[in-house]
Amino acid sequence: MAQLTVVNHVSLDGVMQAPGRPDEDPRGGFIHGGWAQAGNDPVMGTVMAEGMGRGNALLLGRRTYEDFAGYWPRQTDNPFTPVLDATRKYVASRTLQPTWTNAQLLPGELIGAVRQLKAAGGPDLTVLGSGQVAAQLGAAGLVDGYQFVIIPVALGAGRTVFTAGRQLRLVAQRAFRCGNVVVTYGT
Repeated sequence: MAQLTVVNHVSLDGVMQAPGRPDEDPRGGFIHGGWAQAGNDPVMGTVMAEGMGRGNALLLGRRTYEDFAGYWPRQTDNPFTPVLDATRKYVASRTLQPTWTNAQLLPGELIGAVRQLKAAGGPDLTVLGSGQVAAQLGAAGLVDGYQFVIIPVALGAGRTVFTAGRQLRLVAQRAFRCGNVVVTYGT
């Protein structure tokens, strides 16, 4: 059976909304977009790129797909673009027509389609960003693990990964000079 891991940047208070830039996701009046940028570390970037190179397929929500597809294919001189281009990408949307290399709509409704992908025993699945997708899959018991890049900032408001309490099991942790900690949990 394929494993499913959620990978997200989160603040100390669990917010995952709009880590990349101020205009990324202002839903709900969120004004703290771009909060993770100050915490970039080249060593951490290399570690995260190594994790992406494991051959997993990506599962992305529509908003995250559109954001990634509008940015990554145009980037050069980084370890992420070649891996992202070559990776199979499943997109949770009913209307979008994916145009990025190796991207396709997830067939059918999210929970049922992900159950089928996991049961098929194909490549493991990684959810990047995609907070609503991650929350729905977690609530349905389909997430096998979480990897969080914890940025040492408290935002006080914003969307979180979890819709209800979860008990997780620590699998690995690594601290970086910039103050970020990458923590991996199993369910």
